[in-house]
Formats: sequence, structure tokens, C-alpha cells
Amino acid sequence: MGSCFSRADESTARRRQSKRIVNHSAALAGGGAVGSSRWARIRSSRKEDSLIHEQALAAAVLFQQQMQNGGATQFDRSSSLRYPSVKEKKNQALPRSSSSRARSLTDPLLQPHQLVNQDINLENLETSHFVLVHGGGFGAWCWYKTIALLEEGGYKVTAVDLTGSGIHSFDTNHITSLSQYVKPLIDFFEKLAEGEKVVLVGHDFGGACISYAMELFPSKVSKAIFIAATMLIDGQSALDMFSEAESNELMRQAQVFQYANGNNQSPTAIDFDKSLLKDLLFNQSPAKDVALASVSMRPIPFSPVLEKLSISETKHGVVRRFFIKTLEDNAIPIALQECMINRSPPEQVFNLKGADHSPFFSKPQALHKLLVEVSKIP
Repeated sequence: MGSCFSRADESTARRRQSKRIVNHSAALAGGGAVGSSRWARIRSSRKEDSLIHEQALAAAVLFQQQMQNGGATQFDRSSSLRYPSVKEKKNQALPRSSSSRARSLTDPLLQPHQLVNQDINLENLETSHFVLVHGGGFGAWCWYKTIALLEEGGYKVTAVDLTGSGIHSFDTNHITSLSQYVKPLIDFFEKLAEGEKVVLVGHDFGGACISYAMELFPSKVSKAIFIAATMLIDGQSALDMFSEAESNELMRQAQVFQYANGNNQSPTAIDFDKSLLKDLLFNQSPAKDVALASVSMRPIPFSPVLEKLSISETKHGVVRRFFIKTLEDNAIPIALQECMINRSPPEQVFNLKGADHSPFFSKPQALHKLLVEVSKIP
């Protein structure tokens, strides 16, 4: 595109700008009282900023000492403030909040590296890395609210598309094993740096998938969080778990089996009747998220659902497990969730009130708070 101004306009603009600058300088020179008053206000503002900075620094130091002493008081982080990873360059300029609201003394104003001179171990301020594993039919796209909230809080987040899910192009009808289905997750762990650990989160059938990964990489998982997920025991399949539960008529009506190998062979995938999606999976979720899911969900490969999980106490069993119950869930009812919990008790159980089977849509803020809470459990 060409310039919006002609050369004559440009010259006129320059003369006007020059005139304004001269007049402003003259006002400062001739109006000593006005200039002095402005300078006084600037100095006062700087003093206030300095006081706020010192108070915030003291609060941050007090909080860190309390956490080191086992304190249980929760720290209210501003959802708009991003904390840099300890791996970022130390000379990087401080990122400013994207929020335009005025700061109060209760807002955290400091970055971790500002506490260097306060004798605080920076390793204790390192944020966690969350790895999010979707459920059957979903994809990494379903975590978009959770990803945004966690990253706003300074957490590193990886959302995985399992084979044939989300934007992964593989045909789900041709997936023949659990190992094939979870390969993208296994690839992630194999590339994870030695000594690095993650908080592994699984939803729905993603529970069986993270259990598979926990068995292979127990030293790389600090905590595992099951969100209304298939938390299986050794030798159990997801189909076994659902078979033991009371009949779920809505689930039976919503399922549409696919037979890529012919109708006289076993099903190859499970799809859902789009007209029943909301009642089954999103009964408490916003309409826009239901619309997103209706055009994004893909069939669930059937073979992994049939496969019995092989896990051991010496590997899978050493990983700390936590379970989040979704109390308005029509796909994995609360009775079935409690059955899994009682059969293989996790370290701690949390209730998510008002959440349907997709809490990342129906209760994103509450889910986020629980994920952060679990990550901070010593």
C-alpha cells in the first residue's frame, strides 16, 4: 500500500509537531510552578512504586519461607501474570502483565529471579510441567481452556494428540493395540530430558493411557492425576471396567460401532451419535464447546479398549496417584468412579461439583485450581 500522506501533508505535519514541542518546552521554562508541580507528582509516584515493590518483595519472601516450613496457606496468584521458567535467560526483561487493571498489594509483582538476593533457593520456585492426555474420541483441542489457564500461571504445558486423535491423521479403524494408540505419548517421554519430571493428567480412557506410560517411565512422572478416568488395575481392560458397572442406557444408545473389516468381524472403532453427545458428555458444558466437540471428535479405536493393562507395583505403583471425581457425569457415573477408587485407592480424591464428563469445558476454573493444588502437594 502507498503512503496515506502527500509530501506537502508530511511537511505540514512536521512543522506542527515541531511547534508543539517548542511550545511545550517554553511552557516548562516559563511556567516554573507547573513544571515543579509535575516533577513533585512524579517523585511521589516513584516513592509509592518503591514502597509497593518493597512490600511485595517482603510478602513473596514470607510466602516462600512459609511453604518451606510446610505451611498450608494458599497463594492467590494473579491469573494474568506469567512467571518465566528457570531455564529462561536471566537477563531477560521482566514480562509485564497483560491485564490493564490497577495492581493492588495482594497481587504478586515479583518474578522468581528477583529473589536472588533474599537467600531463597530458586529451585523451590520452579514451575511444574503438565502433560495432558485426552480421553477417547477427544484430542488435544479439548484442553484449550486448561492450557491457557496453566500457562497464564507460568506452568509449562504439553497436550498430546494420541494416534488417530485430534489432528493426528491416522485412521482409528486401523489401530490394533494400546501401544500403537499411545505412541505419541511414549515418544514424548523418550525425548524428555534425563532427570526431568512431569505432572501427568489423564481424562476418560486417557487414564489407561497414562497408566501405560507410568509403567514404562515411573521416574519421569512426579504425580498422575486421573480426571473421571479409567484407573485400571493389573490385568483389567477398560471394557472389563465398564462391564462391571450398572447398565448405562444413555451410553448404549449413544455408541455407534464401526466395522472396517466387515460386519461379521469385531468392531474396529466406536463413534457417538451426535444428537446424544450433549446429554452424554456435555450436559453442563457451554453450547459453544459442545459445538466445537461435535465437529472435532473422532471415533475411538476399539482394540485398545479391549486390551488388558499390564502394570506392576514396582513401576506403576511407585507413582503418586490422585483422582478428580466429576459429580454430574453421565458417561462415567459417580458410582463407577467410586468403584475404581475403592479398588485401587489413590493418594487423594477431589470432588468437582457441577462438572459433567468434560470438566475442562464445564468447570475450567475449578479444574485448574485442583490441578495447581495437586501440583503443590509436597
